[in-house]
Amino acid sequence: MSADVFPLLMKALGETVAMVVVSMIAATAIGVPLGVLLITTAKGGVLACPALNRILAAVVNAVRSVPFIILMVAIIPFTRLVAGTSIGTTAAMVPLTLASIPFIGRQVETSLREVPYGIVEAALAMGATPMQIVCRVYLPEALPAIVAQLTTVVIALVGESAMAGAIGGGGLGDLAIRYGYQRFRPEIMLATVVVLIALVQLVQFAGNALAKRLNKKEI
Repeated sequence: MSADVFPLLMKALGETVAMVVVSMIAATAIGVPLGVLLITTAKGGVLACPALNRILAAVVNAVRSVPFIILMVAIIPFTRLVAGTSIGTTAAMVPLTLASIPFIGRQVETSLREVPYGIVEAALAMGATPMQIVCRVYLPEALPAIVAQLTTVVIALVGESAMAGAIGGGGLGDLAIRYGYQRFRPEIMLATVVVLIALVQLVQFAGNALAKRLNKKEI
């Protein structure tokens, strides 16, 4: 590897990590409550409202069905409004966040469905409010599964952040395209692939370790 590659690689890695971290935090802040709403407003839920549930489910399914690269292009005016620009690392965070929100919502909903309803019924019998059931039953019981699901979302974000480089999103994807592909430098392309693989492995290891630590059944 030539001497000029390492600084480029480190800069691109920093941009990718920044995109993933910021987007994940923003998407989790909205996606987790969305997942809670999807489970609690379903028929038989503690806040049963089938009409609202159907609307939420339709919106989530609609956004999830749009390929990320198309979503990035389609919301360029919104991205420019929020970030002040449509290119660069900051701009890429907008579509990354929007694409992750419904994904997280569905993953959280799936995790909450695994909570035995008998526990919920027992809490209701003791007079617990819907908010208490969410905060003291659903989320604590499903936390290990939610962490495992969020790990999957982070890994998906790493891949999407690399894809964002195709339209000037910065990060490792941008480095691979501008230097590796357009300037015919295969060593840069290979280096970005290796770094992406290592990053995914690190995220998966950390996520698995945290989920296992939180799983009371394995303690």
